[in-house]
Amino acid sequence: MSLSRIRWSKMAEEVRNAETRSSAAATMNSKKSRSLWPSVLRWIPTSTDHIIAAEKRLLSLVKTPYVQEKVNIGSGPPGSKIRWFRSKSDEPRFINTITFDAKDDSPTLVMVHGYGASQGFFFRNFDALTSRFRVIAIDQLGWGGSSRPDFTCRSTEETEAWFIDSFEEWRKAKNLSNFILLGHSFGGYVAAKYALKHPDHIQHLILVGSAGFSSESDASESLLRFRATWKGAILNHLWESNVTPQTVIRGLGPWGRDLVQKYTVARFGTYATGDRLTDQESRWLTDYVYHTLAAKASGELCLKYIFSFGAFARMPLLHSASEWKVPTTFIYGHEDWMSYQGAQEARKHMKVPCEIIRVPQAGHFVFIDNPNGFLSAVLHACRRFLSPDPDTELLPEGLISA
Repeated sequence: MSLSRIRWSKMAEEVRNAETRSSAAATMNSKKSRSLWPSVLRWIPTSTDHIIAAEKRLLSLVKTPYVQEKVNIGSGPPGSKIRWFRSKSDEPRFINTITFDAKDDSPTLVMVHGYGASQGFFFRNFDALTSRFRVIAIDQLGWGGSSRPDFTCRSTEETEAWFIDSFEEWRKAKNLSNFILLGHSFGGYVAAKYALKHPDHIQHLILVGSAGFSSESDASESLLRFRATWKGAILNHLWESNVTPQTVIRGLGPWGRDLVQKYTVARFGTYATGDRLTDQESRWLTDYVYHTLAAKASGELCLKYIFSFGAFARMPLLHSASEWKVPTTFIYGHEDWMSYQGAQEARKHMKVPCEIIRVPQAGHFVFIDNPNGFLSAVLHACRRFLSPDPDTELLPEGLISA
């Protein structure tokens, strides 16, 4: 999600006034919809049941049968006294997971969403991908329809462990190994960090518009000048105070949906010149996005610990490039606001096969903007698992090698 597009300063006062009320409502709405209050009477009209219902409605557009399950990952890493994370509750946590039907000999592709998103964002890709892969998509811990524990991490290291360790517990619960791991944006950052810690389980890593390669030293002169202004100081303060876009949506209560609708219409398909979202896709995606963003704050609060203001990684992936052990393909939309140049710099230090593919007619959400181009890029990235003679496979027409 492009945070610069949110008008923080104009909403800051309203968010502060609504924060106490919003927090109490979010806690109530994180429970099942057994509440005595109908959703239309709540300040934040959502719940976990609303999220799952919106997910099913959006995925009804997908023709391939799938199974939705809540995968139990326990209350914390085995042998650890730390819950997810420092939570006072011993209750088990769950990762919302969907698995699509596939041929028995198909390679497994695990898909991880980005910040402010969830697994349903890949709805335009599932049918095509399941013709070649066994596709599994998840909501990360603290996002979408997964459990939303209290987020009490207090460092970058703890925050990374929240996502890496919970994903590893999910992998063990699913008894998976030798799979292809695809992560988008912040999900790409998590996937890369996971691959650095657990490389033996991954056959290939696909990072789509991945965050986390640039550092503070990469800040442009214009951004540095903006930071020095009073507006920049306010935005930086809000960032360090962990005021997120979701905070704004909750603060607006029943009017939050209108903001989400404006965002959805403006954001998705902006760079596409072909197959834009239909009215039905747009309507159901808006509903899905609203419920996933308005629910209890949890995983979203990772933001200030992983990135400084301007989306610069506090522990950049570039610094770990020489330790890479998994062959990697980077995919970027041609108009992606995440720069592919960070991947180019990382490739210089990698000791494993690495390629960078740019997809035309697409921005940061390349899989929504240009699903056909995205499919071609993924199939090319995985050619050694799909083709009897991968060395003869040429880059599909229209894609750009960077």
